[in-house]
Amino acid sequence: MFSNKDIQQIENKKLTVNDIYQQIGIFTRGVPYLNLKEAANVNSGILKILDDQKQEFVKLFDSKTKDLDIVKFVPASGAATRMFKFLFQFLEDYNPNDESVNAYINRNKANDMSLFLVGLEKFPFYKEVLNETKRTTLDYGALSVSEQVLAFIKTMLDEDKLNMSFYPKGLFPFHKYKDHNATAFEEHLFEAALYAASNGEADLHFTISEKHKDKFDKEFARIEEIVERKTNTAFNITFSYQKESTDTIAVTHKNEPFRNEDNSLLFRPSGHGALIKNLNEINADVIFVKNIDNVVVYKYETEVAAYKKMLAGVLLEVQEQAFKYLRLLDRDEIIDEQLLEIARFLTRKLNVVVHIEFEKYSHKYQIEYLRTKLDRPLRVCGMVKNEGEPGGGPFWVKNESGKVSLQIVESSQIDKKNKAQKSIMKNAAYFNPVDLVCGVKNYKGEKYDLLEFIDHKTVFISSKTKSGKELKALELPGLWNGSMANWNTIFVEVPLITFNPVKTVNDLLKAPHQIN
Repeated sequence: MFSNKDIQQIENKKLTVNDIYQQIGIFTRGVPYLNLKEAANVNSGILKILDDQKQEFVKLFDSKTKDLDIVKFVPASGAATRMFKFLFQFLEDYNPNDESVNAYINRNKANDMSLFLVGLEKFPFYKEVLNETKRTTLDYGALSVSEQVLAFIKTMLDEDKLNMSFYPKGLFPFHKYKDHNATAFEEHLFEAALYAASNGEADLHFTISEKHKDKFDKEFARIEEIVERKTNTAFNITFSYQKESTDTIAVTHKNEPFRNEDNSLLFRPSGHGALIKNLNEINADVIFVKNIDNVVVYKYETEVAAYKKMLAGVLLEVQEQAFKYLRLLDRDEIIDEQLLEIARFLTRKLNVVVHIEFEKYSHKYQIEYLRTKLDRPLRVCGMVKNEGEPGGGPFWVKNESGKVSLQIVESSQIDKKNKAQKSIMKNAAYFNPVDLVCGVKNYKGEKYDLLEFIDHKTVFISSKTKSGKELKALELPGLWNGSMANWNTIFVEVPLITFNPVKTVNDLLKAPHQIN
């Protein structure tokens, strides 16, 4: 199947031909759907914390920070392109000689376009784009309103003009303050100072596209002094890239390698699941994980930070108890009552479904069983009420051997043709905002090898196009899905203010992204 040139291309990515055959085998066999048992809810997989309890968890975390290595891990490789999908559609379809912009909006029921124009002056990039449009557009003032709108959007997006869709999402202007515009990258620094700082320093790690490294360096150099002065915090910023060895082969509908116009093999990035390798290289006591586009303007940051501290407090309290039990399991004199106590802790605090036959096991095997269940990385994940956002959610999942566990599941992992499964998904009350706090060290202070806890069967197959041709793409188990499938998991209800992603440019008009 592969020529010498193909093999060289494969090996240049630090992959082997056998790796590629295995990937093609996954396409050929297909990926089994997950089997949902039920959606997670309060008192069934989701912890609801009252206000007074919340303060106790915040205090617990605050009391420990001086002795902790803390890192904020931010997946930030995404480009801003998808934010402007409806604007690109407008540029492709609209002809000012045929109709007005209002007529286009009415004819196409283009609500996104209508909202964009109504809120235009509230966007942080408005003045920059308008000034550039006036500077570069001949007789701008003599144009009709529709022609001015078209010129504005072309100035904003055209490759030979401001080309704003090419920005990494982290460097796109998100928020407009009195004296400057702030990028998502900048907001992550301000936010980190509130909950991820220890002894006056905050460590942040961003996973980015390698081609944008210089841009991020330049942005940090521009804002470092100001942010450090305002927060009284020194920032240590590190970057990593999605490794080429995690790229996957694309195939045709016949499951044969998809080839580019020059006959080379087409490889694609394998999704955020590839970042488990980046996360695995971080050695810290507490790791906060949050997406680059989930930020708020400054007046909401203290409230958001309190919930991050709460999640970290939950992690530290549960982790401390788990470590005590693991040390107890190391002793020879542990008694049956203590083993039952540990089993109850696993069930009540860590949502582990202990085997129904546990009490019939031998004393020696009970110890081994409990240690295996306890001695794992721990994640505490915020969950928000489902408001109809697309994406994953918390579910109890049953695997092929009948084992039930708590997982974050994406809609693409569910068989929509199965009415029962579709009903469970449709009626789920909670949504995953990607708001994680991770404990990746064991009770001896040694870091876990996170690659040992991946469920490799939970890959994704998606349909894409290249040069007008359809192809199938393979994504690795998602970072917070299959890549963390065998971690111990606690889901905690958090309010909607903690979830403010910017999937479309119009999201920047929502209250958490506006000063007034």
